[in-house]
Amino acid sequence: MDKIKILVVDDESRMRKLVKDFLIRNNFDVAEAADGEEALDLFYKDKEIALIILDVMMPKMNGWDVCREIRETSKVPIIMLTAKGDESDELLGFEMGVDEYISKPFSPKILVARVEAILRRSNKLTQEESVEVGGIKIDKMAHMVTVEGERVDLSYKEFELLTYFVENTGIALSREKILNHVWNYDYFGDARTIDTHVKKLRSKLGTKGEYIKTIWGMGYKFEVES
Repeated sequence: MDKIKILVVDDESRMRKLVKDFLIRNNFDVAEAADGEEALDLFYKDKEIALIILDVMMPKMNGWDVCREIRETSKVPIIMLTAKGDESDELLGFEMGVDEYISKPFSPKILVARVEAILRRSNKLTQEESVEVGGIKIDKMAHMVTVEGERVDLSYKEFELLTYFVENTGIALSREKILNHVWNYDYFGDARTIDTHVKKLRSKLGTKGEYIKTIWGMGYKFEVES
């Protein structure tokens, strides 16, 4: 089987080498670009690129502009790298269709894990566009949830949180793990943001909210009674 190709875009050669080495070690093929213009040239020439790791601050053309142009013609997964932890930047990224958002400094192992998770997720979407369990149906393409056939209006994060719970049915999930997967960054603040979202989600799901079990001192587990 051919190796999956990742495009790494960063004006810092040391950062590119670090990311490239870890990706190659995990059996990926890697293309490199040192600025936004070079990244676009490579992307348009090479139809094998399956995912882009894209730095925000770069000469000639920044990451936002590169992302904006790519999104006009392609849904290729994009992970944005930034030295800033600004929430407004993060929101802008998600509005533009960024799949993950990682602040520097970061662990290369974590980056590789997220690359693998996104590739699994993007492949799965073509095969499994909806998930149904215990009367809850999640339509990923339409970004819609129904409970016993009745539509439930969820916020973006509530939808992502419910999807993550359902895809990990029966598995105990720590708050840290939930924050990493749903909020898409290493979270060092108050984990009560999770509890707030779970409370709202349970309320919106009605009696099905009981499927989200609290594991005291750790996190949550989604479990459907047989």
